Amino acid sequence: MKTDYQFETLAIRSGHQRTNEMEHSEAIFPTSSFIFKNAADAAAKFSGDEPGNIYGRMTNPTVSYFQDRLAALEGGEACVATSSGMSAILAIVLALLKSGDHIICSQSVFGTTTILFTNYVQKFGIEVDFVELSDLSEWEKAIKHNTRLLFAETPSNPLTEIVDIAALAAIAHNADALLAIDNCFCTPALQRPLEFGADMVIHSATKYLDGQGRCLGGAVVGSDDLVGKQVAGILRSGGMVMSPFNAWVFQKGLETLFLRMKAHCDNAEKLAHWLLEQANVTNVYYPGLQSHPQHELALKQQTGFGGLVSFEVKGGREGAWRVVDSTNMVSITANLGDTRTTITHPASTTHGRLSDEQRRLGGISDSLLRVSVGLEAFDDIRNDLSMGLAIG
Repeated sequence: MKTDYQFETLAIRSGHQRTNEMEHSEAIFPTSSFIFKNAADAAAKFSGDEPGNIYGRMTNPTVSYFQDRLAALEGGEACVATSSGMSAILAIVLALLKSGDHIICSQSVFGTTTILFTNYVQKFGIEVDFVELSDLSEWEKAIKHNTRLLFAETPSNPLTEIVDIAALAAIAHNADALLAIDNCFCTPALQRPLEFGADMVIHSATKYLDGQGRCLGGAVVGSDDLVGKQVAGILRSGGMVMSPFNAWVFQKGLETLFLRMKAHCDNAEKLAHWLLEQANVTNVYYPGLQSHPQHELALKQQTGFGGLVSFEVKGGREGAWRVVDSTNMVSITANLGDTRTTITHPASTTHGRLSDEQRRLGGISDSLLRVSVGLEAFDDIRNDLSMGLAIG
């Protein structure tokens, strides 16, 4: 189809090849294998001499629909869909790095990403160093002769810290390294890292791409060579692939992504400003606030500030848990990107497996709470959170 359609049109019309049934909505292909016309046809497709479906671990039409649509939205040449967001990160490590290579990662990432790099990736002889996300000088100082990958979330989870993607891409490329950006919290509706020089975009499709907390999935978007061949190759052998049903759910989620992200942003900005006025709130972290250290940078590289708001309260862990336990409507869960507002205490959940020092470096205090602001009426979200915040 045409590639010059606007985002909202691509989110609905791209990535669908109708079958002979001429369906209007995308079909689901729940099959583990595909039929060949004859032995020669099978051999040609297995060898790659001819395109076509072979086996569910390698290709599936429904998964391809989702991949093509997300690639179009991110402005990438290719996309590979994975079984989860974490498997997407693992896939790029397995596909693109080897023993003796070096990764530089932001210290402000999802707790499980830190665990993956420190407890497992390093077991295979790959060095990993962590630096402050927004301090470009730290990234430059951490570069070594064997640095092959720079990895960052921007905005970060849960403190919404932001890095200059274009500047970080320049640092990576000057060192002949690759830059991977986790775009989970903005999605391509608000930010397109490839346009700023990133080599790959990582997604946990479980979050905003789905938007209703239904399925697990992940994705990597980038060039035909880097992603379409190299990362896709590790999935063919490693098997961390997305199921057709989940791909169908995510593809339908993409159709409303633009509208949902705008509504998430609207509610989150209102909540952030309201939290600033609460006596028991000591800090609010949201890029839409002028007090945010990277507010101007967010205006430059994002078209919206996102649906994630984090804040610290008086009373440490006890005070934070009191706010969580006082809610009636807001869901107490570590998932985010849902139409439903969720709240979690990062220090004891998403970042609970980190050491005290790792949490300190990442800014994860016992008084910190993270709210993924949903699409309910703002007054209801505010009133539900106000009960716990009113208790001093």
